[in-house]
Amino acid sequence: MNDYRLLINGQLTPGALNMDVLNPATGEIITRCPRADAAQVEAAVQAAKAAFPAWSKLTIEARRARLFAIAASLEARLEEFARLLTTEQGKPLADATGEIGGAVAMLRILGSMELPTKILKEDEREKIVEHRTPLGVVAAITPWNYPMTILMVKITPALLAGNTVVAKPAPTTPLSSLRFAEICNEHLPAGVFNMITDLNDLGGLLTKHPDVAKISFTGSTATGKKVMESASGTLKRVTLELGGNDVGIVLDDADPKVVAPKIFAGAMINAGQVCLAIKRLYVHDSLYEEMCTELATLADAAIVEDGMKQGVQMGPLQNRAQYEKVKALIEDTRSEGTIIAGGVFPEGPGYFIRPTIVRDIGDNARLVREEQFGPVLPVLRYSSIDDAIARANDTTYGLGGTVWTANPERGLEVAMKIDSGIVWVNQHLNVHPDVPAGGAKQSGMGSELGLEGLAEFTQNHIVYVAK
Repeated sequence: MNDYRLLINGQLTPGALNMDVLNPATGEIITRCPRADAAQVEAAVQAAKAAFPAWSKLTIEARRARLFAIAASLEARLEEFARLLTTEQGKPLADATGEIGGAVAMLRILGSMELPTKILKEDEREKIVEHRTPLGVVAAITPWNYPMTILMVKITPALLAGNTVVAKPAPTTPLSSLRFAEICNEHLPAGVFNMITDLNDLGGLLTKHPDVAKISFTGSTATGKKVMESASGTLKRVTLELGGNDVGIVLDDADPKVVAPKIFAGAMINAGQVCLAIKRLYVHDSLYEEMCTELATLADAAIVEDGMKQGVQMGPLQNRAQYEKVKALIEDTRSEGTIIAGGVFPEGPGYFIRPTIVRDIGDNARLVREEQFGPVLPVLRYSSIDDAIARANDTTYGLGGTVWTANPERGLEVAMKIDSGIVWVNQHLNVHPDVPAGGAKQSGMGSELGLEGLAEFTQNHIVYVAK
């Protein structure tokens, strides 16, 4: 397990430094991982810059073929990657298997997109042509909750469009990304894809680097603001997928027994460590008691353990910092609401928190105003749907939301009034790779996925031709 290397200019190389990577289920050190220094970051950027002219001149079909070859190699090692992902990230093995399968799918679906030249207008006097050109070096900075899927969301359109990449994973989940870099090195020319790691101390070198043309960042809103500020000095392109305080609204015609399991899954998936997870739930007065009971029953029955064990539904939080943050938030909540399930922290090693349901809590409580990013769901009551919508929108975030109802058309009517980039009706986290996604307000900027996401990695080039 100690043979991890950075990838710089086609060479698998040791880091100038090293860092420990822990298993969040046990607190034990998995391995010593390479850690780059400033010189290695500079070498990776210069390698990507040097590789750009040749890579960008290849046809999109040639670049696509390389991406499909990477997908096939990753798929052939799916079980190996899934076990590694569970070990470093903590999610149950079934979920990790799903994530690696999703990463393969992202490579293939996003890699199938086209960037055709378009004739925007043509008449007897002139022709106007639009085509899109790659930007140059892209820095892809990824988080620890879905290390592989989010990496593919960034690098697949970047590489397909003809850009070169320097990727930087989160320091607590670098291992699957480093293994993936080995696969990329088998199929891509030197310098086209580079992978460096750090302790969150080298990102600024990428975001302000004059030879980096674009930053694609997923992480917290606070860090996203720093990325944007750092990138402003060179006016580089920036795509930000940031935090959320995603609302769920249960209308008065919903059946709690039907929707509660779906809501619970939407709030607790990946131990609640999902930007688009349901983070606060508004329930009509007439259903409030029954909904709270159903959610508490589900929370009490959940199997929380090491993700490697069979039948586990929820693993630990991914790192100690997040564990301590969520733990403190729960302690703070004891005086703000009533904990009806969970709120306990199992003894022993690992960063485990049982799924926690909180009722009788106000809109101004920290748990309602802030993004918990953990397995804690506040349940609030409302009487008027207009009031619920106003309270749902009273946030600086705007990533996602859900509406639950027996009448889909009524759900659509409510969904249209929620200020967020995505809203689901009677479902959650159903994200299609060929459909664009992006946050409103302080939940991000720009688009990912779909043709709009691909376009984010290009410069729009318009040519007017007089006849």
